[in-house]
Amino acid sequence: MARLRERFDPSAALGMPAHITLLYPFMPPELMGAAVLQQVRAAVAGTCGFAFSLARVDRFPGVLYLAPEPASPFIELTRLLAHEFPEFPPYGGRYEAIVPHLTVAQAGGAEQSHAEAELLSSLSGSAGIACSCSELVLMENAAGRWEPMHVFPLAPRH
Repeated sequence: MARLRERFDPSAALGMPAHITLLYPFMPPELMGAAVLQQVRAAVAGTCGFAFSLARVDRFPGVLYLAPEPASPFIELTRLLAHEFPEFPPYGGRYEAIVPHLTVAQAGGAEQSHAEAELLSSLSGSAGIACSCSELVLMENAAGRWEPMHVFPLAPRH
């Protein structure tokens, strides 16, 4: 999957690791002081880490992605953060539904079909990619390259 992202997802070339976005766009880095970081910390304080898998391939227009299963923990985290920061709705408020996803390719037409065939082939015969979410990472790209700005650990799994 990493090679597909490198070839078909421009954000990978700018330092963005494979991820499932919770709240984007968010405030400019210069406004993210200690009070904002504490708000994020408080919003997710009761959330435990969780396991999920990436096995289902799906599409948005121009985007090929892996859908996390279960999706509900990501939806809940997004709702918690959006409630805490209502001035920054998910995806700028452009979409009604929250659809957690890990972007593999930003492409259309033949490129998207080629990337999808490669991705499906790499997942063939497997139960998908087993994953674990144990932290949230606040990323910023003020300098034109994505960098981690702050890490918010989730509570240990029960």
